[in-house]
Amino acid sequence: MRIISGKYGGRILKPSKKLDARPTTDFAKENLFNVLENRFNFENLTALDLFSGTGNISFELISRGCRQVTAIEKNPGNIKFINQIVEKLGIENLNVIKKDVFKFIASTNEQYDLIFADPPYHLEGIETLPQRINEYNLLKKHGYFILEHSGKTVIPESQQLIEQRRYGHVNFSFFTTPA
Repeated sequence: MRIISGKYGGRILKPSKKLDARPTTDFAKENLFNVLENRFNFENLTALDLFSGTGNISFELISRGCRQVTAIEKNPGNIKFINQIVEKLGIENLNVIKKDVFKFIASTNEQYDLIFADPPYHLEGIETLPQRINEYNLLKKHGYFILEHSGKTVIPESQQLIEQRRYGHVNFSFFTTPA
């Protein structure tokens, strides 16, 4: 796992194979961020990384200059790894919260410019995440919610679904705030 670009670009992060996580592949992540770079100025963004696992997406967002990133993860081993990298790199704008994602969504009052979710592909309820993000008003106006999922996941059609992309076995569905 590597940070592709930005302040920490080129750094290799080596999570233990014992961690319960499936980091987004470098190939898929690079393509995703190529899309996002054409749509956002990262320096002005607040971002939320749901099911953050190893922190792969959070570190890429921080490296590219995100103002503030919040990472939600419930696995203590994953949180320990993220915090080790935060300390090693001297990152001050990454807030790591140990909590179940669905409980966090229902309890937060914050809004974000960009929300990324990479749940375990077998997790029940993945397809409800866009509706929950919308229901709890977590996206700022013109914000994006990106859901990473397998090709087997059926994403319900909605007005907020604006695009889907596939990179190898990794699929991304892009949603925005209701008009």
